[in-house]
Amino acid sequence: MLRQDFYYELPEELIAQEPIEPRDASRLLALDRQSGEVAHRHFTDILEYLREGDCLVLNDSRVLPARLLGKRAATGANVELLLLTPHGNDTWETLAGPGRRAKPGDILAFGDSLLTAEVLDVLEGGNRLVKFSYEGNFYHVLERIGQMPLPPYIKKKLENGERYQTVYSREVGSAAAPTAGLHFTPELLEKIKAKGVEIAYVTLHVGLGTFRPVKEDNIENHTMHAEHYELTAETADVINRTRERGGRVIAVGTTSCRTLESVGLTNGRVEPADGWTSIFIYPGYEFQVLDGLITNFHLPESTLIMLVSAFAGYEHTMEAYRQAVEEKYRFFSFGDSMAIL
Repeated sequence: MLRQDFYYELPEELIAQEPIEPRDASRLLALDRQSGEVAHRHFTDILEYLREGDCLVLNDSRVLPARLLGKRAATGANVELLLLTPHGNDTWETLAGPGRRAKPGDILAFGDSLLTAEVLDVLEGGNRLVKFSYEGNFYHVLERIGQMPLPPYIKKKLENGERYQTVYSREVGSAAAPTAGLHFTPELLEKIKAKGVEIAYVTLHVGLGTFRPVKEDNIENHTMHAEHYELTAETADVINRTRERGGRVIAVGTTSCRTLESVGLTNGRVEPADGWTSIFIYPGYEFQVLDGLITNFHLPESTLIMLVSAFAGYEHTMEAYRQAVEEKYRFFSFGDSMAIL
């Protein structure tokens, strides 16, 4: 298929600039993946679409306040780092801006020198490898001086950083939020459990590559970025038990989906795993584990709308998006939700 097959017109005013309050007050477009039938609901209605015996799989990754604003120690010039991937021993791959101001040997200072970084190397593609120095706990320092790395299409400042975290986030490591989970509240999750739906957790640390556009005309030539995931024995047991009793496995977010499909076996079961995945799911892919997907509305021509099209069917997906635009749903990270069952 071609990249432009996944294009749709989106008025700029439909790109959500801030989260809705409360979290579960967002709208919900429910799509029947067999018939293509669409229903326009609210997110609290998700309870009506879940059954006793189902399993809801959530990504518990927590977003790093990974955007650091500082100065070059030698000149005082402004510099910005965006943390991408840890390489161990306080060394990180980062995105630096302006890039030319971060050269090997440079010392960068952040938060009145609570955190300093030495640039070690310029990597392929222009990213910088840096080594940090600090006192105490690195993540505690980040919480004090770092900023949330919001997507580039969000122009409005986020006053409360926790609104870019899910209420169940716990494993620090993402450069962007698994935003499908932003709609859940603790109270809603308790109601879901009370209905007899099991909750299972995976961890996939979202990389900034999730925002990288598809540049190849033929989507099969696109190379996906790799992201680190973990699926525990406890989670595998819950998912396999759900399968055995005939329940549905429903992923919250494309990140949970990609994790499950990366470790899924041909019989629909999963095994515990810890590694890196660069799985690229687009129409024609045969799902091994997934029975349902709760997700947000994604950018035109993105790998994420391609994944949704693979699960819901291309025609059903594009028609649902057309209706969402017509009905003025809120789009992208802080936008409304879609349930495909």
